Amino acid sequence: MKAYNFLSSYYDDFTEDVPYDEFIEYYENIFYRFFKKPKLILDLGCGTGTLTMKLAQKGYETIGVDLSSDMLMEAQNKAYDLEENRPIFLCQPMHKLDLFGTVDACISSLDCINYVTNPQEVFETFQKVDNFLEPDGIFIFDINTIKKLKGLDSEAYVRENENVFCVWQASYEDDICTYDFDIFAKNKDKYERYSETHLERGYEITYLKGLLEKAGFYEIMCFDDLTFNEGTENSDRVFFVCKSKGDKKCQTF
Repeated sequence: MKAYNFLSSYYDDFTEDVPYDEFIEYYENIFYRFFKKPKLILDLGCGTGTLTMKLAQKGYETIGVDLSSDMLMEAQNKAYDLEENRPIFLCQPMHKLDLFGTVDACISSLDCINYVTNPQEVFETFQKVDNFLEPDGIFIFDINTIKKLKGLDSEAYVRENENVFCVWQASYEDDICTYDFDIFAKNKDKYERYSETHLERGYEITYLKGLLEKAGFYEIMCFDDLTFNEGTENSDRVFFVCKSKGDKKCQTF
């Protein structure tokens, strides 16, 4: 079943605790450490565009890419409020990224890479990002580690507001974490039920580093969640930071 279909209408309500401003501050600290002042930033897997919009409001030119047309509809609705520097939104799978030109930096937030459950497509995603980055352009993304995904096995969570009640359960098997969502949305005097299933694959840090190297990246570093401490398999969330060599030769998986 397609991820982020009906749930897209309530995504922002259920993610109010996401520290988007901390993410942006962290990204800007990385830019500073790499002596970079990006003008055009690609937000890969932008979802409802909250982070894309916040970057635009800080003066960055932005492109948001996401596979879900429903999520992008929410993002586009937000963009109408911007009088200038409005983001461009494109509906594309990450491994088939196709831009009009190059960008100075690419970010991919909130475990988007985990949502690419086919390792071949992860590699193709890295290749595409490298292809559309300026030489020495910065690529930043984060993942849920295998440790964190395993820890979600058999867990259940509830999110609700006055209009919707959502129950989701997680299971982990063969490197795949499955999230089953049951959504009860209020319609006048009754509730209607919807279901969605999301999948995330757990990837080892060394494995992803190897794919990045093959795709043309260098100076690959891993940090623990929103810090500059070393990210390891014992972390819950790890941020990857790397640079494009600018060598666009085709590599094999």
